[in-house]
Amino acid sequence: MNKTIWFLMSAVVLAACSKEASVPMPAERPAETFVVGAQATDIGNLYSGEVHARYEAILGFRIGGKIIERLVDAGAQVRKGQVLAKLDSSDTGLQESAASAQLQLAQDELKRYRELRAQGFVSQSALDAKETALKAAEAQAGLARNQAAYTTLLADRDGVISATYAEVGQVISAGQPVVRIAQNGEREVAIAIPESRFPSVRVGMQAEVDMAASSGGQVLHGHVREISPAADPASRTYPARVAFDASNTKVALGMTASVRLLGDGAKKTQASGSYVIPMTALFQQGDKAAVWVVAADGSVSLHPVTVAAYRDEGALVTSGLQAGQRIVKAGVHKLSEGEKIRAIENGNAS
Repeated sequence: MNKTIWFLMSAVVLAACSKEASVPMPAERPAETFVVGAQATDIGNLYSGEVHARYEAILGFRIGGKIIERLVDAGAQVRKGQVLAKLDSSDTGLQESAASAQLQLAQDELKRYRELRAQGFVSQSALDAKETALKAAEAQAGLARNQAAYTTLLADRDGVISATYAEVGQVISAGQPVVRIAQNGEREVAIAIPESRFPSVRVGMQAEVDMAASSGGQVLHGHVREISPAADPASRTYPARVAFDASNTKVALGMTASVRLLGDGAKKTQASGSYVIPMTALFQQGDKAAVWVVAADGSVSLHPVTVAAYRDEGALVTSGLQAGQRIVKAGVHKLSEGEKIRAIENGNAS
């Protein structure tokens, strides 16, 4: 009997030990992290833009009509005075012929009335009326000649055709766009300023234009040339132009550029201990913000921070962080104080 009891007790003890040994140790939670001060957005405001000509003009005919010929396409180099397109000139030709005939008649009548006046057969008032009729006929003939000339569209500057808006056979009205010419020479980048940043951007602000995507890493210096005082009604952004400081003949129209504005406020941001961090890194507790700071051993602790502004690229933190600190970038609401994580940055575990 005693042996049976001893055997049962031994089996229970061995089972308990095996259960304790099978309990796995908690694994470190993988978490995406972010190094404070390591991103370029901490030292300036970054915008995407497109290269345009400093001077552009949209050209159209001064009269309406049917296009019978368009001599240029997008990308064509043109010279000032070059013919770009033509309208059907049948109607204007008839008008010019009629005006010329009226002018010839007025000239002949004036000549005859002058002879009659010299002989005393007509009064001076009759002669004055014919002189006035001649002036009116001359003006009408000049107008008809101008209308006939308006059937030919000429380039008003040297440049490149950046867009076409009408095709052969199309009937257009006076002033309707036909082509757009980008003048040779100066180039600049068109960007859009959000409402939140509009007060901090000013004309003359220095900028760096990164053409890496188009010209092998070329970075050019420039400045803000103009800022629209009114926001675009659709995007609610303020159009702005950034001009290059030096010659930029190698910069082609339509290139994509990244513009970094180097205003005083942007330069002082990092020096004053302010940093831009991802929105997802913020752990909100009521009206207070905090971030999870990763220690050297992988443990996390919650640090309160002060958020001064929310921007497109993240939150501007003015206190509570130091350059080089690693913080948790995503999944902040799943962590607990002292928990150890496996840091992941750019998809790689560290």
